[in-house]
Amino acid sequence: MTRGFAIMPLVLAALALGFCWHIAVGAKSVPLVTVFEALTNYDQSIFDHAVIYNLRLPRAIFAVVAGASLSVAGALMQGITRNPLADPGILGLMIGASFAVVMTFGYFSFSQVAFMPLVAAGGALVAAVLVWGIALAAPGGATPLTLVLSGAAISTFLGAIITMVHLLDEDSYIEMRVWLTGSLTGARMDILYWALPWVVGGMALALTLARQVTALAMGEDTANGLGVDVVRLKSLAMISVVVLTGSAVSIVGPLGFIGLVIPHVVRLFVGADYRLIVPYSAAVGALYLLLIDIVARIVLAPIEISTGIVTAMLGGPFFVWLVRARL
Repeated sequence: MTRGFAIMPLVLAALALGFCWHIAVGAKSVPLVTVFEALTNYDQSIFDHAVIYNLRLPRAIFAVVAGASLSVAGALMQGITRNPLADPGILGLMIGASFAVVMTFGYFSFSQVAFMPLVAAGGALVAAVLVWGIALAAPGGATPLTLVLSGAAISTFLGAIITMVHLLDEDSYIEMRVWLTGSLTGARMDILYWALPWVVGGMALALTLARQVTALAMGEDTANGLGVDVVRLKSLAMISVVVLTGSAVSIVGPLGFIGLVIPHVVRLFVGADYRLIVPYSAAVGALYLLLIDIVARIVLAPIEISTGIVTAMLGGPFFVWLVRARL
């Protein structure tokens, strides 16, 4: 276990460097030296310092929180379902969270942002129950294939309703169209303040359950033999997944494939022990989204691409490869 954390300092150093690089990149590049000065000795009279603190630092924080949350959620889902294709987006949780937010805060114009993480988590939970129920009712039960197909069906259905709502109410579409593509642009600090405690709680729960998830990943019979209450474990793990997914969606909108890609990358280096997979997924997922957002900002500069589009373009081929390799 201790040896497994040997490369964590390198990962954290890379995360810190990526965080500073993310802040330095933009319409006007800022030297890294200036970034360090702003972070350690802020002077509001210096224009670059003001830009960093008011615009770029919040965006970098959004990337870290959302990337870590979705990566850990994906890792837990893959562990408790023993499904290598499990991901909050593919299995419908993300569209469920998005649907709940759009209907509550867009169509019905509910304005209490303190409830946005809870609303998103509730939508993710309902979608998860629907997907799992449909998969269980299918011939052969909840196999990786039936779960993916059920997730696709729920995602398509809820996505169609979101589109119909926007056609009927153009004002709600104008307000939420960028958010629905998964974007760090315009993400609000007040929502982050309300979501952050839920993220911390979800992460803490994931770390607490990590050892038991490792046992469950080897099979339910093995987990039972080791004294694991499988039903209780799955319930608690799903609470963590729902909370982390809902919190991330409430902050930056739906960002696909992060929860699919990062856990698989992490396993290449740390193996199958979820006591390592969970913290490494959080750190690597945060770094990954920072780098993806940098790409979204510079690849077609001065035009900025929504971050969710870039995650889909990179994650889609990975998903196809995984299907071909595992099914």
